[in-house]
Amino acid sequence: MTAFDDEAVAGDALRRTLGVSRRRFLSTCTAAAAGAIAVPVFGAGPALAQGEAEAAREDRGRSALVPPHKRGIILYTVRDAIGRDPLSSDLPSGFREVFKQLSRFGYRQVEFAGYGQHANAPGGANLESVQGAKLLRSWLDEYGLRAQGNHGFIPPSWPLTTADLDTFKKHLEIANILGMAHMGTGGDPTGSSYRADWDVAADKWNTLGEIARREGIKLYTHNHDAAYGFLLDGGPLDDQGRPTRSSGIRKLEYFLKVTDPKAVWLEMDIFWAHVAQYKFHTYTAHDGSQRENVFDPAALVARHNKRYPLFHAKDGTVNTSNGMGYDMVPFGTGDIDYRTFFTRVGAKNYHNPMVEQDNAPSSTVPGQSLEFARIGYDNLAALRARR
Repeated sequence: MTAFDDEAVAGDALRRTLGVSRRRFLSTCTAAAAGAIAVPVFGAGPALAQGEAEAAREDRGRSALVPPHKRGIILYTVRDAIGRDPLSSDLPSGFREVFKQLSRFGYRQVEFAGYGQHANAPGGANLESVQGAKLLRSWLDEYGLRAQGNHGFIPPSWPLTTADLDTFKKHLEIANILGMAHMGTGGDPTGSSYRADWDVAADKWNTLGEIARREGIKLYTHNHDAAYGFLLDGGPLDDQGRPTRSSGIRKLEYFLKVTDPKAVWLEMDIFWAHVAQYKFHTYTAHDGSQRENVFDPAALVARHNKRYPLFHAKDGTVNTSNGMGYDMVPFGTGDIDYRTFFTRVGAKNYHNPMVEQDNAPSSTVPGQSLEFARIGYDNLAALRARR
Protein backbone atom coordinates (compact mmCIF):
# COMPACT_ATOMS: atom_id res chain seq x y z
CA MET A 1 0.00 0.00 0.00
CA THR A 2 1.37 3.42 -0.96
CA ALA A 3 1.56 6.51 1.23
CA PHE A 4 -1.27 7.94 -0.88
CA ASP A 5 -3.39 4.86 -0.13
CA ASP A 6 -2.63 5.20 3.59
CA GLU A 7 -3.76 8.81 3.52
CA ALA A 8 -6.95 7.87 1.66
CA VAL A 9 -7.80 5.17 4.21
CA ALA A 10 -7.08 7.53 7.10
CA GLY A 11 -9.19 10.23 5.48
CA ASP A 12 -12.13 7.89 5.02
CA ALA A 13 -11.90 6.77 8.65
CA LEU A 14 -11.91 10.41 9.79
CA ARG A 15 -14.86 11.22 7.53
CA ARG A 16 -16.86 8.36 9.00
CA THR A 17 -15.89 9.33 12.51
CA LEU A 18 -17.28 12.79 11.85
CA GLY A 19 -20.49 11.31 10.49
CA VAL A 20 -20.51 13.18 7.19
CA SER A 21 -20.85 12.15 3.56
CA ARG A 22 -17.85 11.81 1.26
CA ARG A 23 -19.00 14.85 -0.75
CA ARG A 24 -19.32 17.02 2.35
CA PHE A 25 -16.01 15.77 3.74
CA LEU A 26 -14.12 16.56 0.53
CA SER A 27 -15.60 20.04 0.37
CA THR A 28 -14.69 20.57 4.02
CA CYS A 29 -11.11 19.47 3.41
CA THR A 30 -10.88 21.89 0.48
CA ALA A 31 -12.05 24.69 2.71
CA ALA A 32 -9.62 23.62 5.43
CA ALA A 33 -6.71 23.95 3.02
CA ALA A 34 -7.58 27.62 2.63
CA GLY A 35 -7.95 28.33 6.32
CA ALA A 36 -8.78 26.87 9.71
CA ILE A 37 -12.40 25.73 10.19
CA ALA A 38 -14.40 24.09 12.96
CA VAL A 39 -15.66 20.57 12.23
CA PRO A 40 -18.50 19.12 14.33
CA VAL A 41 -17.87 15.75 15.96
CA PHE A 42 -20.11 13.35 17.86
CA GLY A 43 -18.89 12.16 21.25
CA ALA A 44 -15.71 10.11 21.40
CA GLY A 45 -15.58 9.23 17.70
CA PRO A 46 -11.93 10.18 16.93
CA ALA A 47 -10.66 8.25 19.93
CA LEU A 48 -12.69 5.23 18.89
CA ALA A 49 -11.35 5.36 15.33
CA GLN A 50 -7.78 5.62 16.63
CA GLY A 51 -8.45 2.76 19.05
CA GLU A 52 -9.61 0.52 16.19
CA ALA A 53 -6.42 1.17 14.23
CA GLU A 54 -4.28 0.49 17.32
CA ALA A 55 -6.20 -2.72 18.06
CA ALA A 56 -5.61 -3.94 14.51
CA ARG A 57 -1.86 -3.29 14.84
CA GLU A 58 -1.63 -4.92 18.27
CA ASP A 59 -3.41 -8.05 17.08
CA ARG A 60 -0.96 -8.78 14.27
CA GLY A 61 0.64 -12.14 14.83
CA ARG A 62 -1.67 -13.09 17.66
CA SER A 63 -3.79 -16.20 17.64
CA ALA A 64 -7.29 -14.65 17.96
CA LEU A 65 -9.16 -15.42 14.76
CA VAL A 66 -11.49 -12.46 15.34
CA PRO A 67 -9.64 -9.44 16.75
CA PRO A 68 -11.31 -7.54 19.62
CA HIS A 69 -12.20 -4.52 17.49
CA LYS A 70 -13.94 -6.77 14.93
CA ARG A 71 -16.32 -8.56 17.32
CA GLY A 72 -19.86 -7.49 16.54
CA ILE A 73 -23.52 -8.41 16.81
CA ILE A 74 -26.57 -7.70 14.69
CA LEU A 75 -29.23 -6.11 16.86
CA TYR A 76 -31.88 -8.42 15.42
CA THR A 77 -30.54 -10.97 17.91
CA VAL A 78 -31.69 -8.78 20.82
CA ARG A 79 -34.69 -7.16 19.13
CA ASP A 80 -36.97 -8.03 22.05
CA ALA A 81 -34.74 -6.08 24.45
CA ILE A 82 -34.66 -3.06 22.13
CA GLY A 83 -38.46 -3.19 21.84
CA ARG A 84 -39.06 -3.78 25.55
CA ASP A 85 -40.93 -1.18 27.64
CA PRO A 86 -38.37 0.25 30.09
CA LEU A 87 -41.20 1.24 32.44
CA SER A 88 -42.27 -2.38 32.90
CA SER A 89 -38.93 -4.15 33.30
CA ASP A 90 -35.63 -3.85 35.14
CA LEU A 91 -33.85 -5.54 32.24
CA PRO A 92 -31.97 -3.45 29.66
CA SER A 93 -34.57 -1.90 27.35
CA GLY A 94 -34.26 0.33 24.30
CA PHE A 95 -31.20 1.16 22.24
CA ARG A 96 -29.19 3.03 24.86
CA GLU A 97 -29.40 0.42 27.60
CA VAL A 98 -28.85 -2.43 25.18
CA PHE A 99 -25.75 -0.67 23.79
CA LYS A 100 -24.48 -0.35 27.36
CA GLN A 101 -24.99 -4.06 28.04
CA LEU A 102 -23.42 -5.19 24.77
CA SER A 103 -20.40 -3.00 25.47
CA ARG A 104 -20.04 -4.61 28.89
CA PHE A 105 -19.98 -8.03 27.23
CA GLY A 106 -17.07 -6.84 25.09
CA TYR A 107 -18.71 -6.11 21.73
CA ARG A 108 -17.21 -3.25 19.75
CA GLN A 109 -19.44 -3.35 16.67
CA VAL A 110 -23.16 -3.49 15.99
CA GLU A 111 -25.25 -3.96 12.89
CA PHE A 112 -28.71 -2.41 12.94
CA ALA A 113 -31.92 -4.17 11.89
CA GLY A 114 -33.97 -0.99 11.65
CA TYR A 115 -34.22 2.02 13.93
CA GLY A 116 -37.36 1.32 15.96
CA GLN A 117 -37.62 0.77 19.71
CA HIS A 118 -40.28 1.03 22.44
CA ALA A 119 -42.00 4.39 22.62
CA ASN A 120 -41.06 4.78 26.30
CA ALA A 121 -37.34 4.40 25.65
CA PRO A 122 -35.17 7.53 25.40
CA GLY A 123 -35.66 9.18 22.03
CA GLY A 124 -39.07 7.62 21.38
CA ALA A 125 -40.24 4.83 19.12
CA ASN A 126 -38.85 5.87 15.73
CA LEU A 127 -35.23 6.98 15.33
CA GLU A 128 -35.21 6.65 11.54
CA SER A 129 -34.37 10.31 10.96
CA VAL A 130 -31.40 12.64 10.96
CA GLN A 131 -32.07 13.68 14.55
CA GLY A 132 -32.65 10.08 15.60
CA ALA A 133 -29.38 9.04 13.97
CA LYS A 134 -27.50 11.76 15.84
CA LEU A 135 -28.96 10.50 19.11
CA LEU A 136 -28.05 6.90 18.30
CA ARG A 137 -24.54 8.00 17.32
CA SER A 138 -24.08 9.74 20.66
CA TRP A 139 -24.97 6.50 22.48
CA LEU A 140 -22.71 4.41 20.28
CA ASP A 141 -19.83 6.76 21.03
CA GLU A 142 -20.69 6.79 24.73
CA TYR A 143 -20.26 3.02 24.96
CA GLY A 144 -17.37 2.60 22.56
CA LEU A 145 -19.39 0.93 19.80
CA ARG A 146 -19.20 1.35 16.04
CA ALA A 147 -22.09 0.81 13.66
CA GLN A 148 -20.97 -1.30 10.69
CA GLY A 149 -24.18 -1.75 8.75
CA ASN A 150 -27.96 -1.92 8.71
CA HIS A 151 -30.59 -4.26 7.33
CA GLY A 152 -32.70 -1.42 6.04
CA PHE A 153 -34.32 0.07 2.98
CA ILE A 154 -33.51 -1.13 -0.53
CA PRO A 155 -35.93 0.26 -3.15
CA PRO A 156 -38.32 -2.53 -4.20
CA SER A 157 -39.16 -0.94 -7.52
CA TRP A 158 -37.15 -1.05 -10.74
CA PRO A 159 -36.74 1.30 -12.49
CA LEU A 160 -36.48 3.50 -9.41
CA THR A 161 -39.31 5.82 -8.45
CA THR A 162 -38.49 9.32 -7.21
CA ALA A 163 -39.97 8.50 -3.81
CA ASP A 164 -37.88 5.32 -3.42
CA LEU A 165 -34.71 7.11 -4.50
CA ASP A 166 -35.33 9.89 -1.97
CA THR A 167 -35.87 7.33 0.80
CA PHE A 168 -32.74 5.46 -0.21
CA LYS A 169 -30.69 8.68 -0.05
CA LYS A 170 -32.16 9.45 3.37
CA HIS A 171 -30.93 6.09 4.61
CA LEU A 172 -27.49 6.83 3.20
CA GLU A 173 -27.47 10.09 5.15
CA ILE A 174 -28.45 8.24 8.32
CA ALA A 175 -25.71 5.67 7.68
CA ASN A 176 -23.10 8.40 7.37
CA ILE A 177 -24.22 10.07 10.59
CA LEU A 178 -23.97 6.72 12.37
CA GLY A 179 -20.47 6.25 10.94
CA MET A 180 -21.32 3.11 8.98
CA ALA A 181 -18.95 1.80 6.36
CA HIS A 182 -21.73 -0.39 4.93
CA MET A 183 -25.47 -0.32 4.33
CA GLY A 184 -27.57 -3.23 3.18
CA THR A 185 -30.62 -5.43 3.40
CA GLY A 186 -31.61 -8.75 4.90
CA GLY A 187 -33.04 -10.15 1.67
CA ASP A 188 -31.72 -11.74 -1.51
CA PRO A 189 -31.45 -9.59 -4.67
CA THR A 190 -34.24 -11.70 -6.19
CA GLY A 191 -36.11 -14.84 -5.24
CA SER A 192 -35.99 -16.13 -8.82
CA SER A 193 -33.94 -19.03 -10.17
CA TYR A 194 -33.76 -17.62 -13.72
CA ARG A 195 -30.71 -15.89 -15.14
CA ALA A 196 -32.76 -13.13 -16.78
CA ASP A 197 -34.14 -12.07 -13.38
CA TRP A 198 -30.65 -12.05 -11.85
CA ASP A 199 -29.51 -9.82 -14.73
CA VAL A 200 -32.27 -7.34 -13.84
CA ALA A 201 -31.29 -7.54 -10.16
CA ALA A 202 -27.67 -6.87 -11.08
CA ASP A 203 -28.65 -3.73 -13.03
CA LYS A 204 -30.58 -2.48 -10.03
CA TRP A 205 -27.83 -3.21 -7.52
CA ASN A 206 -25.11 -1.75 -9.73
CA THR A 207 -27.11 1.48 -9.93
CA LEU A 208 -27.84 1.64 -6.21
CA GLY A 209 -24.30 0.61 -5.34
CA GLU A 210 -22.85 3.43 -7.39
CA ILE A 211 -25.12 5.94 -5.64
CA ALA A 212 -23.98 4.57 -2.28
CA ARG A 213 -20.32 4.53 -3.34
CA ARG A 214 -20.46 8.26 -4.09
CA GLU A 215 -21.50 8.76 -0.47
CA GLY A 216 -18.65 6.57 0.81
CA ILE A 217 -20.91 3.61 1.66
CA LYS A 218 -20.51 -0.03 0.58
CA LEU A 219 -23.93 -1.39 -0.36
CA TYR A 220 -24.38 -5.05 0.55
CA THR A 221 -26.91 -7.84 0.21
CA HIS A 222 -27.38 -10.42 2.95
CA ASN A 223 -28.28 -13.86 1.64
CA HIS A 224 -30.05 -16.99 2.81
CA ASP A 225 -29.80 -20.55 1.56
CA ALA A 226 -31.93 -20.12 -1.59
CA ALA A 227 -29.43 -17.70 -3.16
CA TYR A 228 -26.86 -20.51 -3.24
CA GLY A 229 -29.13 -22.80 -5.24
CA PHE A 230 -28.38 -23.52 -8.88
CA LEU A 231 -29.21 -21.04 -11.63
CA LEU A 232 -31.67 -22.20 -14.30
CA ASP A 233 -29.97 -21.08 -17.49
CA GLY A 234 -30.43 -23.71 -20.22
CA GLY A 235 -31.94 -26.98 -21.39
CA PRO A 236 -35.51 -27.46 -22.62
CA LEU A 237 -37.86 -24.53 -22.05
CA ASP A 238 -41.07 -24.84 -20.05
CA ASP A 239 -44.48 -23.76 -21.39
CA GLN A 240 -43.68 -20.17 -20.44
CA GLY A 241 -40.39 -20.17 -22.35
CA ARG A 242 -38.17 -20.43 -19.28
CA PRO A 243 -35.09 -22.68 -18.94
CA THR A 244 -35.47 -25.81 -16.85
CA ARG A 245 -31.87 -26.98 -16.35
CA SER A 246 -28.60 -25.63 -14.99
CA SER A 247 -25.00 -25.10 -16.00
CA GLY A 248 -24.06 -25.77 -12.38
CA ILE A 249 -23.48 -22.08 -11.59
CA ARG A 250 -24.99 -20.99 -8.31
CA LYS A 251 -27.26 -17.95 -8.35
CA LEU A 252 -25.12 -15.83 -6.07
CA GLU A 253 -21.94 -16.78 -7.91
CA TYR A 254 -23.53 -15.46 -11.08
CA PHE A 255 -24.55 -12.28 -9.23
CA LEU A 256 -20.94 -11.77 -8.17
CA LYS A 257 -19.88 -12.11 -11.79
CA VAL A 258 -22.34 -9.57 -13.23
CA THR A 259 -22.15 -6.89 -10.53
CA ASP A 260 -19.51 -4.19 -10.14
CA PRO A 261 -16.97 -5.21 -7.45
CA LYS A 262 -16.48 -1.53 -6.63
CA ALA A 263 -20.18 -0.93 -6.02
CA VAL A 264 -21.84 -4.14 -4.79
CA TRP A 265 -20.84 -6.12 -1.70
CA LEU A 266 -22.13 -9.15 0.18
CA GLU A 267 -22.69 -10.35 3.72
CA MET A 268 -22.50 -14.12 4.10
CA ASP A 269 -24.75 -15.63 6.74
CA ILE A 270 -22.52 -18.58 7.50
CA PHE A 271 -25.36 -20.63 9.00
CA TRP A 272 -27.54 -20.30 5.88
CA ALA A 273 -24.54 -20.99 3.67
CA HIS A 274 -24.13 -24.31 5.49
CA VAL A 275 -27.84 -25.00 5.07
CA ALA A 276 -27.28 -24.46 1.33
CA GLN A 277 -24.37 -26.91 1.46
CA TYR A 278 -26.79 -29.47 2.91
CA LYS A 279 -29.66 -28.74 0.50
CA PHE A 280 -28.13 -27.85 -2.87
CA HIS A 281 -25.56 -30.45 -3.88
CA THR A 282 -27.05 -31.95 -7.06
CA TYR A 283 -28.38 -30.34 -10.24
CA THR A 284 -29.79 -31.35 -13.60
CA ALA A 285 -27.33 -30.36 -16.34
CA HIS A 286 -28.36 -29.02 -19.75
CA ASP A 287 -28.07 -32.52 -21.21
CA GLY A 288 -30.40 -33.97 -18.56
CA SER A 289 -27.74 -35.76 -16.53
CA GLN A 290 -27.58 -35.49 -12.75
CA ARG A 291 -24.39 -33.93 -11.47
CA GLU A 292 -23.00 -33.27 -8.03
CA ASN A 293 -21.46 -30.01 -6.89
CA VAL A 294 -21.10 -29.66 -3.12
CA PHE A 295 -21.08 -26.04 -1.95
CA ASP A 296 -18.04 -24.83 -0.01
CA PRO A 297 -18.86 -21.51 1.74
CA ALA A 298 -15.30 -20.71 2.78
CA ALA A 299 -13.99 -21.36 -0.74
CA LEU A 300 -16.51 -18.89 -2.20
CA VAL A 301 -15.37 -16.20 0.23
CA ALA A 302 -11.72 -16.98 -0.46
CA ARG A 303 -12.30 -16.49 -4.20
CA HIS A 304 -14.07 -13.16 -3.65
CA ASN A 305 -12.56 -12.16 -0.32
CA LYS A 306 -12.86 -8.37 -0.54
CA ARG A 307 -16.50 -8.64 -1.66
CA TYR A 308 -17.42 -10.04 1.77
CA PRO A 309 -16.73 -7.29 4.35
CA LEU A 310 -19.45 -8.64 6.67
CA PHE A 311 -20.46 -12.04 8.03
CA HIS A 312 -23.29 -13.28 10.20
CA ALA A 313 -21.74 -15.63 12.71
CA LYS A 314 -24.69 -17.91 13.44
CA ASP A 315 -24.36 -21.46 14.73
CA GLY A 316 -26.34 -24.66 14.41
CA THR A 317 -26.44 -28.25 15.55
CA VAL A 318 -26.85 -30.94 12.91
CA ASN A 319 -30.44 -32.08 12.37
CA THR A 320 -31.13 -34.05 9.20
CA SER A 321 -34.87 -34.33 9.89
CA ASN A 322 -35.90 -30.68 9.60
CA GLY A 323 -35.15 -30.08 5.90
CA MET A 324 -32.37 -27.59 6.63
CA GLY A 325 -29.69 -29.80 8.13
CA TYR A 326 -29.24 -27.63 11.23
CA ASP A 327 -31.10 -26.17 14.21
CA MET A 328 -30.07 -22.66 15.34
CA VAL A 329 -28.27 -22.46 18.68
CA PRO A 330 -26.17 -19.80 20.48
CA PHE A 331 -22.93 -19.04 18.68
CA GLY A 332 -20.12 -21.40 19.64
CA THR A 333 -22.41 -24.14 20.98
CA GLY A 334 -23.16 -25.83 17.65
CA ASP A 335 -21.49 -27.99 15.04
CA ILE A 336 -20.41 -25.43 12.44
CA ASP A 337 -16.61 -25.35 12.41
CA TYR A 338 -15.93 -21.65 12.77
CA ARG A 339 -12.31 -22.17 13.67
CA THR A 340 -11.68 -23.71 10.26
CA PHE A 341 -13.93 -21.23 8.45
CA PHE A 342 -12.21 -18.11 9.80
CA THR A 343 -8.79 -19.68 9.28
CA ARG A 344 -9.56 -20.45 5.63
CA VAL A 345 -11.00 -17.04 4.73
CA GLY A 346 -8.20 -15.13 6.50
CA ALA A 347 -8.07 -11.30 6.30
CA LYS A 348 -9.16 -11.12 9.92
CA ASN A 349 -8.61 -7.37 10.15
CA TYR A 350 -10.89 -6.86 7.14
CA HIS A 351 -13.93 -9.05 7.80
CA ASN A 352 -16.57 -8.00 10.34
CA PRO A 353 -18.35 -11.01 11.91
CA MET A 354 -21.70 -10.18 13.52
CA VAL A 355 -23.06 -12.70 16.02
CA GLU A 356 -26.66 -13.55 15.17
CA GLN A 357 -29.28 -15.91 16.49
CA ASP A 358 -32.74 -15.54 14.96
CA ASN A 359 -34.47 -17.45 17.77
CA ALA A 360 -32.66 -15.85 20.72
CA PRO A 361 -35.72 -13.95 22.05
CA SER A 362 -38.01 -15.98 24.31
CA SER A 363 -41.62 -15.36 25.32
CA THR A 364 -41.01 -17.03 28.70
CA VAL A 365 -37.41 -16.00 29.53
CA PRO A 366 -37.19 -12.21 29.07
CA GLY A 367 -33.41 -12.02 29.48
CA GLN A 368 -32.58 -14.92 27.17
CA SER A 369 -31.53 -12.95 24.07
CA LEU A 370 -29.01 -10.84 25.99
CA GLU A 371 -27.68 -13.94 27.75
CA PHE A 372 -27.23 -15.66 24.38
CA ALA A 373 -25.50 -12.50 23.14
CA ARG A 374 -23.05 -12.81 26.03
CA ILE A 375 -22.42 -16.48 25.23
CA GLY A 376 -21.93 -15.57 21.59
CA TYR A 377 -19.35 -12.91 22.41
CA ASP A 378 -17.39 -15.19 24.74
CA ASN A 379 -17.24 -17.95 22.13
CA LEU A 380 -16.34 -15.56 19.30
CA ALA A 381 -13.52 -14.15 21.44
CA ALA A 382 -12.31 -17.65 22.30
CA LEU A 383 -11.67 -18.69 18.69
CA ARG A 384 -7.96 -19.26 18.22
CA ALA A 385 -5.81 -20.32 15.29
CA ARG A 386 -4.34 -23.82 15.36
CA ARG A 387 -0.70 -24.02 16.35
